[in-house]
Amino acid sequence: MKVIAFGASSSIHSINKKLATFTANLFTSSEVEVLDLNHYEMPLFSVDREQEFVHSEIISTFISKLEKVDLLVISMAEHNGNFTAAFKNLLDWTTRVKLKLFENKKMLLLSTSPGSRGALSSLNLALERFPRHGAIILDHFSLPFFDENFDENLGITHPELKKTWLKKLRKLSDL
Repeated sequence: MKVIAFGASSSIHSINKKLATFTANLFTSSEVEVLDLNHYEMPLFSVDREQEFVHSEIISTFISKLEKVDLLVISMAEHNGNFTAAFKNLLDWTTRVKLKLFENKKMLLLSTSPGSRGALSSLNLALERFPRHGAIILDHFSLPFFDENFDENLGITHPELKKTWLKKLRKLSDL
């Protein structure tokens, strides 16, 4: 099984990328590729720029990667209760080329933040929006207080949150 994981953030030290990467690597019989949104930067989307950049190699490469995957593990970062600008811009560009960007792609959606809501606003937006782009969302999970509840070597450390997270992953292990 081919898995692509990424954090929906352009932060070099993205906690969402850490969560997505750790989670994807738990699918031990899978080939995992971790994407960095910094490799897919585009100018700010506008209809005026669309014709100039719509055939960009960046867009076609990103779309091509998603077309060849069995499972997407995306951890939604949040800026002011919404998608990050970097992710929203990439989504705007790619869905202009392929509206059903996630067409029939199985997806595990995650989110985390340093705060108590764990980027729930962004996660909820993705849960509502991604099916319109063809995603098959298998499950979702939000991790609050990332710094207190996650270790890069151990994963989720909070006992109850870890139990919930692992239960969700076990359901997906038969993919």
